[in-house]
Amino acid sequence: MPSPLPAVGTATTSPAPEIQIPPVRIHSVEYPGYVHPTSVPEAVRTLGGHQVLEKAFRKSTKPDAFLELRYRPDNPFAHPIAGEVVQTNSILLKVVKRRRKRMEGTLTDEQDAGSIGEYTVEPVGLIPGTARFRGLADYQYNPDPEDPVSKLRMAMEDLDVDAIRKFIIPEEKEDYTAPRDPNAMSIDPEMSGGPPNATVEMKSTMRTFPPPLFSRISIPQQYNFKANPNSRVVTVVDEATGVEKQRYVNKDRWKGYGPVTAMYSDSGVPTEPTDVVAQMRNSVNSNIQKALLEKFSQRPIWTRTAILNQFTPAEAREIHNSKIHLPLVAYVFQDGPWRDTFVRFGYDPRKDINARFYQRIYFRNANHSIVRPSVTERRQDVRNSTEGGEDKKFSHIFDGVRLNTETAAFQLCDIHDGMLKQMIEGENDEDLREECDATDGWYTSQAIERIKVVLRHKFFQLLQGHIATEEECEALLNEPLSKATMKSRAPKLRMGKHNMAKGALPPEELAAMRLHAQLQKGMQKRS
Repeated sequence: MPSPLPAVGTATTSPAPEIQIPPVRIHSVEYPGYVHPTSVPEAVRTLGGHQVLEKAFRKSTKPDAFLELRYRPDNPFAHPIAGEVVQTNSILLKVVKRRRKRMEGTLTDEQDAGSIGEYTVEPVGLIPGTARFRGLADYQYNPDPEDPVSKLRMAMEDLDVDAIRKFIIPEEKEDYTAPRDPNAMSIDPEMSGGPPNATVEMKSTMRTFPPPLFSRISIPQQYNFKANPNSRVVTVVDEATGVEKQRYVNKDRWKGYGPVTAMYSDSGVPTEPTDVVAQMRNSVNSNIQKALLEKFSQRPIWTRTAILNQFTPAEAREIHNSKIHLPLVAYVFQDGPWRDTFVRFGYDPRKDINARFYQRIYFRNANHSIVRPSVTERRQDVRNSTEGGEDKKFSHIFDGVRLNTETAAFQLCDIHDGMLKQMIEGENDEDLREECDATDGWYTSQAIERIKVVLRHKFFQLLQGHIATEEECEALLNEPLSKATMKSRAPKLRMGKHNMAKGALPPEELAAMRLHAQLQKGMQKRS
């Protein structure tokens, strides 16, 4: 232990002794409140706990070292006080004061008042970091605890799954004011003797809740609030009461121009576009719209790629950018054999056996990135697809010889390979169903699987630079169906090659192949 400093006030001629500071690091918190020894645990809890304090001081050299003090830690709506951890070079000293005990009759009160006690100072350790709070908790939020949103927030805080699942968004009522005194009633000013314009004092009932996160900047900033220049006042009629009200409406608000969608389980099919899309009918290019109607009258079902390939690059780009042309003439199936295809309004492929030629077959390519591309990449893909020359015009066609795309998504009518075409257009009634199936369409499960086996083998052989022969395909078809399916997936086992379909590999092998493909793609871009 280092020797204590000499008592203050004692005469000495020797130089001041050197005191060694113990190698102890102590963190300091300048707590804006009264803290007693018994309330230290509660003060630590308002700071987030020991782990939060330790993490903040560990980051004292970084700009994101901060603390939040919450006087009401159990209330998620309470506004915290932002504090920061700064580097300091302070020393914690232990100061002990000893005063002379007054003996009875030895010193008077005046003499005792002027006496000097003895102080001893002992260094305890260094303070390399200090947490300081300079903000003020000058306002707080106290929302209605019975409000559904308040209950939901508390349920999320307590991880109450049952309460979260039972939450229902309350109906929004456009009555944003209420009498401040619920028992108050409007009285005629002449009877009450009040001013001519006396009315019941009102208060706001808007359900305003604090934000999930509060700003750490405690200095007021210039907000420069302005009304939305696109808002205009419109008169609406309350359907329940029939009372006319005025409200602000954003005239330029976003409107969805997507196509009408249908599920395979729906009893009927859409016969016209949505009202939002129909209102834009006069704003589109009439020549393109007329050409689209003609294309869909000749062929009732198209994929997006196939229909865009029927137009010039400039027209295809306008169709893609307008978002209105296709929704005006067709709807989209979300599932079933015609999933993600555009179908002419009023045409139901589930009731027409000839619609089997428009069924869609899709194979996943594991080396083809499934990560959502950026906006720039999507625009570049659209530009390449619409300006790719004559080769891109056949990207929706598979002939078994030429590879036009790395994604295997074809309609049966766009498969021009001789062997596959014969299987698709075969007149064998045993390969067709009397009623359409949600999975296989108008083909039997065995017939559609045989088509998939051959198409899959031919497509992935082309990806490897090899044109599959009919003998190879016949050998696959002559084997049991399950073995033929597994054999056609054999190329997937070699690293760097293309996979067959979703789920063909175990998840860990599939993830490794995707990572390998992404690394190769990144190296090619850098080179």
